[in-house]
Amino acid sequence: MKTLIRTTCMAAIMSVAALSAQAQTSLRLAHAAPESDLQQTLATYFKEQIEERSEGGITVTIFPQGQLGNDAAMVDGTRSGIIDIVMTGLNNLTGLVPDAGAFELPFIFPTRADAYAVLDGEIGQGISAQFEPQGLKMLGYPENGYRNMTNNRGPIVEPADVSGLQMRVNNSRALSDMFQLLGATPQQIPVAELYTALETGVVDAQDHPIGIVQSFKFDEVQDYLSMTQHAYSALALAMNLDKFEGLDEEQQAMVLEVAAEAVAMQRELAQEREDEMIADLESKGVQVNRDVNAEAFQEAVRPVWDSFVEQNGDALVNAITAQ
Repeated sequence: MKTLIRTTCMAAIMSVAALSAQAQTSLRLAHAAPESDLQQTLATYFKEQIEERSEGGITVTIFPQGQLGNDAAMVDGTRSGIIDIVMTGLNNLTGLVPDAGAFELPFIFPTRADAYAVLDGEIGQGISAQFEPQGLKMLGYPENGYRNMTNNRGPIVEPADVSGLQMRVNNSRALSDMFQLLGATPQQIPVAELYTALETGVVDAQDHPIGIVQSFKFDEVQDYLSMTQHAYSALALAMNLDKFEGLDEEQQAMVLEVAAEAVAMQRELAQEREDEMIADLESKGVQVNRDVNAEAFQEAVRPVWDSFVEQNGDALVNAITAQ
């Protein structure tokens, strides 16, 4: 009889354990930045809070620095379900939702507050909804930041100073068109390959927010940083839609809540640390200039806006600028 009771108890324990294992959800979160970048800080906060609030019911494994592929591969992997959550430049998703390209237009966001109001408000929510038919649930728009130009030729003050540069660009149509208008030769190169491209002279200039310049150590292969702030670049934190919908309502609400907190935290840190990052770059020998003729640049790149409007209409651009 004791043996029977013991066997029954063991069976019950094993059954509970099996149910617990089934109930546990594992999430894979991937991004391309080094672990020293604020993207990793956001990812770590997200992981810790999700695991704590779910009491271990959801676990998160982080794959930084392109461990699961370049940005395009990570986006495809998230859509297919190989990856659960991706954090990547919003520009890497504009091929899926062309309207999102409006956020990439040069000088469309005069201040960070303007960018946050649009991205977090009704306009941003409308764009987010367009990703769902593409298999993605948008969790938020973290900070990548204002893009600035670095190069090895000299300070950039006027639009003419860009002419002739071999400029690395991302896959943003707007930014590629912008640099072409300014007389540079734009070349698309994945960020993971950019350091080597700069070091070997394949390109002699690039543009990124300050945090990326620092975390990827571009100061080692670039002499000049010009604070052009020619475009605000958002990141996208996106989850596989089926995976999100497979969570129960409480878990879904928790994921959205933690994501919003993580985005707010990362944006705040990006602003707080920017001056410190610039000072660090200067201490390493990078020459920084802030005397950029922003009005001249805005006038010079206006055709980029015209091109976007011609292809996509003016409703979205007008809505953003009216904020």
